Amino acid sequence: MADYREAPLAGRPKTLDPNEYFNLSPERRRADEARAALRANLKRQYQLQLNNPHRNELIEDPALTRWVYARANPYPHFRATKKTSLLGAMFGVVPLFVLYYIFKTDRDNKEEKIKAGTLKRKFSLSS
Repeated sequence: MADYREAPLAGRPKTLDPNEYFNLSPERRRADEARAALRANLKRQYQLQLNNPHRNELIEDPALTRWVYARANPYPHFRATKKTSLLGAMFGVVPLFVLYYIFKTDRDNKEEKIKAGTLKRKFSLSS
């Protein structure tokens, strides 16, 4: 944990913050245990419903329904941030300029060699 460095565009996770990880108050520990107990109870109820051999109805998991809706409709909840803008530019705009530069310089070099008469062309019937 001592050699962990934060990423430039993301903060330190709470699980790696020494103040949040080691110096927990008894109230905080009780609250975490209560949340874990509630989560375990919900998981147990879901597993009982899922593994019931006499089940005839569909099991509704509200968390799964919310997750599927969020994955299917990302744009109403999308928020432009520095990170998303940078990623959009890096994967959407930069490759276009890089490919343009590569093709343009290759074509220019080839035309210069053609004009100078130094291009060795391979014999090809197809081109």
